[in-house]
Amino acid sequence: MEKKFISLSYDLMLKDNEGKLYKYESAPREKPFRFITGIGYALDLFEENVAGLAPGEGFEFLIPCEKAYGQYDEQNVIQLDKGIFMRDGQFDSENVRVGAIIPLSDGQQTFQAVVKEIGKEKVTVDLNHPLAGEDLTFRGTVLESRPATEEEIDSILHPKCKGCGGKGGCCENEGGCCGNGCCG
Repeated sequence: MEKKFISLSYDLMLKDNEGKLYKYESAPREKPFRFITGIGYALDLFEENVAGLAPGEGFEFLIPCEKAYGQYDEQNVIQLDKGIFMRDGQFDSENVRVGAIIPLSDGQQTFQAVVKEIGKEKVTVDLNHPLAGEDLTFRGTVLESRPATEEEIDSILHPKCKGCGGKGGCCENEGGCCGNGCCG
């Protein structure tokens, strides 16, 4: 499959409790959503619905939750020992607070969790994707659609280090890397 560079503006619509659509998020013309097809950056059905469209064409389509982020699963709401959130001997209340999205790792992969509750000994986190259980309605316009260049594909598949704070290079005072894992 040819990899295409696509730029588009869209509104993502969800249904409220009464079944009425409301705007959940947007990618306006001024800050479009840009991606390359076939590398797993966008949902498969999203790509399928926009890949054949020409610049200037509008679209509206629905991706059912089963084909998007799946059903909401109560088993993905878990309690973790509060001790794993210690920093310098103190509970990290600055970063671990109700509603915060925090990174967690199982030693092999990192994923996002939403903090639901902080108890005396446990922290309850939700590992479901924020859009789990939601049917996604997309409305928008294709702004650009063309074959992706090798450089564009390479920049997505092999991101380069931008250095510490965007200054370029790596932090020498930290043993050679700036902490984002890209130096080496």
